[in-house]
Amino acid sequence: MPQILVYGLQQNLEPRRFALSHAIHAALMAAIGTPEFKKFQRFIILEPENFIFPSDRSRDYTIIEISMFEGRSVETKKNLIRTMYQKIAETADIKPQDLEITIFETPQCNWGIRGVPGDELELSYQVDV
Repeated sequence: MPQILVYGLQQNLEPRRFALSHAIHAALMAAIGTPEFKKFQRFIILEPENFIFPSDRSRDYTIIEISMFEGRSVETKKNLIRTMYQKIAETADIKPQDLEITIFETPQCNWGIRGVPGDELELSYQVDV
């Protein structure tokens, strides 16, 4: 049940939001088995004065942060990143040069979900892949 934050310029994200959302979730489903109905995404739309980035990136520069339970293998996480780059390039037309992805993992006990600590949840999907 990864939580996704997407940061980018308003002029870039607004016209691509639905395509980008679809690409991100398709990558999560393909690479780590996220269920289709478990979609948690937030788009942080920024004005140019609030989004400073290197000059070797275009105005399409986008940052994606993925927060998820720990437990997935290094190869699984690398596959997620590769799949995300591929799906986003194909679906949302953002080049790899303009996309940065960071995965943040925390123990399940550090999450509070539906009134209980995350490690007490019964999940319908596997985390240790």
